Amino acid sequence: MTSLPTRNLLIAAGPALFLASCTVGPDYTPPTAPTPAAFKEASAFKEAKEWRPARPRDDIDRGAWWSIYRDAELNRLLPLVAIDNQNVASYLAAYEQARAIVRETQSSLLPGVSAAYPVTRSGEGAQAGGASGAALSSTTNRTFAKTLFYPQGTVSWTLDIWGKVRRQVESNVAGAQADAATLANATLSAQAQLATAYFNLRYEDSLKELLDRTVKIYQETETITRNQYNSGTVSKADLITAQTQVLNTQAQSIATQVPRQQYEHAIAVLTGRPPSDLSIKRGVLPQSPPVVPPGLPSGLLERRPDIAAAERIVAEQNALIGVAVAAYYPTITLSAAGGFEGPNAFPFLAAYQIWSLGAQAADPLFDGGLRAAQLDATKAAWRQATANYRQTVLTAFQQVEDQLVALRVYAKQLKVQEKARDEAAEAVKVYLNQYRAGTVAFTTVVVAEATLLADEEAVLATRQALFAASIALIEALGGGFDAESIAGEKAPPLIEAIARSAPIPPTP
Repeated sequence: MTSLPTRNLLIAAGPALFLASCTVGPDYTPPTAPTPAAFKEASAFKEAKEWRPARPRDDIDRGAWWSIYRDAELNRLLPLVAIDNQNVASYLAAYEQARAIVRETQSSLLPGVSAAYPVTRSGEGAQAGGASGAALSSTTNRTFAKTLFYPQGTVSWTLDIWGKVRRQVESNVAGAQADAATLANATLSAQAQLATAYFNLRYEDSLKELLDRTVKIYQETETITRNQYNSGTVSKADLITAQTQVLNTQAQSIATQVPRQQYEHAIAVLTGRPPSDLSIKRGVLPQSPPVVPPGLPSGLLERRPDIAAAERIVAEQNALIGVAVAAYYPTITLSAAGGFEGPNAFPFLAAYQIWSLGAQAADPLFDGGLRAAQLDATKAAWRQATANYRQTVLTAFQQVEDQLVALRVYAKQLKVQEKARDEAAEAVKVYLNQYRAGTVAFTTVVVAEATLLADEEAVLATRQALFAASIALIEALGGGFDAESIAGEKAPPLIEAIARSAPIPPTP
């Protein structure tokens, strides 16, 4: 059965609860941003016949976007970023803190209840008089003591009539959603860094394989030159040149170990472990990355976590305008207290019942322009957040276009470089045969072989650039992010049931 103080409080709060449906301040409307109808460079994918999409699908796998590269080692390493990367862990803690702040603010929608159980013991005494009083004091002193119990409870409720708390909750919810998107963005960034480092490592492996293979070719040329030198048909200078060519190429092969190990160290740290704990077996750089269709530009607004974070910050600042507007209205607080007083420890046996009921309204009459300044500041912060959102959208379009043009140009460049390499390889064969026949100087062979090696290195470097651009494009497209994944922050059911006049606005 409802106690008398609680019942009186609810009766008194009735009109205020009716007014609580009012929420001052502007309701949130998502900001607009310039969005093109199509990507300028998207048409290149229709002409990219030299590429072959990954099977069974050529689009980004939602979540494990790196699976399109069909590399077992990469598939093993990339998931570790979300688990063990310490930068990601830091953003995760910030997100959890934001969620706790949401719950903290939501608690203000409910009344505060406290209880106390004070106990007092008091007494009074009388002493016998006369000549024998001193001698008999131990037996004639009489003390009268009594114990009183005061169990009591208090209820205090600051009514959210103007929606100040609800706007603050709305702001904190949007802030938590922004932190969730920031966490997703940090995770995607770290994953892209790891994938780039991984393919750079594979480039160094392929470069070393190329140089080692070239060393063997140069050693064969050295053997031919040595035989001709021994037969007296060439000078010692030719032999020294052939030996130098071998040694220089061997030195280049050895030098690849420095960046290769550094990339491996970077991958280890990105997966949250010391560099000494990770070793990656040697491999080769694939021939070309899979095709990643960019889709429609409007899809970026849902796929990019940084865009989602920027949009949620606009919503956060919009709600804070309502908080600032609510500061102009009075604050109304209802309070009630009830309890018992008596010599018995059990309240239902107490002799007296006590209670009180009160209400208070407070509103500053003069603040020197404080509230006006705070409102102006929140409006300026909203305009700043809106501008930042639009700039984030524009930057996203730029990044996608940058990588699309990079993929298109690098693909054309690769075709020309591969043709140049093939021509250089044919020239080496011709000049080497002519050198054996003694019709050309050895310097002609050396120049032709150096040209071939440079062309092969250029082909390899362009393939590396294609993979880097492919990863950057996936990152620019948002990876496997989905804006709906951050819309789960809502008020707890208990608060939604009690404060039904304070619904949390859904994510646009």
